[in-house]
Amino acid sequence: MAVTVALAGDTMLGRGVAERLAEAPEAQTLLSRQVRDLLAGADLRILNLECCVSARGARWPAPGKPFFFRAPPSAARVLADLGVDCVTLANNHALDYGYDALADTLSLLPAAGIHTVGAGRNVDTAREFAVLEADGLRLAVIGATDHPEDFAATEDRPGVAFADLRHGVPSWLLDTVSRAAATADAVLLTPHWGPNMTSRPPAYVRDSAAILRGKGVTLVAGHSAHVFHGVGDRVLYDMGDFIDDYAVDPRLRNDLGLLFLVTLEQARPVRLEAVPLYLDYCRTTLADEADHAWIRHRFSHACAALGTTVTEEADGRLVLEW
Repeated sequence: MAVTVALAGDTMLGRGVAERLAEAPEAQTLLSRQVRDLLAGADLRILNLECCVSARGARWPAPGKPFFFRAPPSAARVLADLGVDCVTLANNHALDYGYDALADTLSLLPAAGIHTVGAGRNVDTAREFAVLEADGLRLAVIGATDHPEDFAATEDRPGVAFADLRHGVPSWLLDTVSRAAATADAVLLTPHWGPNMTSRPPAYVRDSAAILRGKGVTLVAGHSAHVFHGVGDRVLYDMGDFIDDYAVDPRLRNDLGLLFLVTLEQARPVRLEAVPLYLDYCRTTLADEADHAWIRHRFSHACAALGTTVTEEADGRLVLEW
């Protein structure tokens, strides 16, 4: 039986989005009806939550850190209402408001029925995978980030699952993949890797993806650049942004994005559908005709550079077959 997994990139519910949610803590505040319907049509929904969820905490004392994102506690219920099954917290915003805010995040999301990966109360829990189930398929989800190192969890300190991928794939990540592959039918790795505002994955990201795919990862779905990259052989190098309150690059257009729908048959990814999106201020909708054309052109060329071919279906979805 086929299972469809909806995958979304950086979902930032702080700052301006947090203000909107404080006024109207509802699913329609964040996403248009069409985008909500796409999520509802999937069997599983997984995204990168680029903020903490809390009413507590103080800003992380890192010299030069420019951005701090914190969503109100109501955001947990809003994400649950959208059907989100799992979020990764392995990114450079999980500790924006310190350990208390991360502790709240790790309590509020599970209480709303949402699994978390990539962060925890110590290094062991931060590195642990979650197992999601749909139509008989068991999907293990692993979260990891290659920055910032000062957010890394330790044996006696909360934080994120830090993996210094610039210097190779760490043994702990390979061990986690091995355990996950032995436990579940398929393994999804969702890494926060690479620099911001780049149009293609750096060499170390491509090398890491190849190693991990060869060690038991079924599908890779990355994020961090804030703009989408091309897709390779069952590797979504960067999914771009999904919800935010800023548009900062008129060339790379971080206000345009994609929602990815991956079909797995017999635990193997066989098809990807990418739906073009427009990220309005604090709310995401389907892209209009002009923006759709821009996304199609850029995504097709980015995928071609990685050896994959994109076709467009009658409903406007951009499709890859594996």
